[in-house]
Amino acid sequence: MTTHEKLILKQAYNNFAEHRERTEIEPWKFLEREQFLKQILREQRMKLLEIGAGTGRDSLYFQQKGLSVTSVDLSEEMVKLCKAKGLNALCMDFYQLDFDAKSFDAVYALNCLLHVPKAQLDAVLGQVSKVLKPNGLFFYGVYGGQDTEGIWEGDNYEPKRFFSMFEDEAIQEVARRHFKIEDFHTVSMGDGVPHFQSLLLRKEAFSR
Repeated sequence: MTTHEKLILKQAYNNFAEHRERTEIEPWKFLEREQFLKQILREQRMKLLEIGAGTGRDSLYFQQKGLSVTSVDLSEEMVKLCKAKGLNALCMDFYQLDFDAKSFDAVYALNCLLHVPKAQLDAVLGQVSKVLKPNGLFFYGVYGGQDTEGIWEGDNYEPKRFFSMFEDEAIQEVARRHFKIEDFHTVSMGDGVPHFQSLLLRKEAFSR
């Protein structure tokens, strides 16, 4: 994604920050989030990074459950909403996560990496792997089930956003280049495709 394309994406989310703050979360997202929380608490992985944190709703949930949370987002307006919730929030591009290597026990990414062009996804997943501790957990959730890439002309955001989607086998193939897949499942959106792809990933102990 070029600098200009990132600016367009940032502007779209800046423009719709307050709208997203008022939007109710879908029940299935509660369940996905809760299942990830149970896993990281079971393993006592208490230091969490959320990338593409948006309004900070999920980060706040994790913080209220006792985790030490850092939230990052490209949009300045989203970061303001995160900080208003008392979160440790930073304006940061997930193409270059400015943290020391092996800083976090877990990383959470819900519907943000679908804005990454397919040719650049390996680089972004490499950034996630870099900041994760060995054996750390990564929740990677995106819409997919079809092979598409480009500006979504039906988008009601202005400027319109770029989306990239993978078929189920393809997204798992990319994930395996960086992580071990502990779980993969899909959640129906009610009309078949696209659906939600949920990946619970682990950075293997021998990874750098």
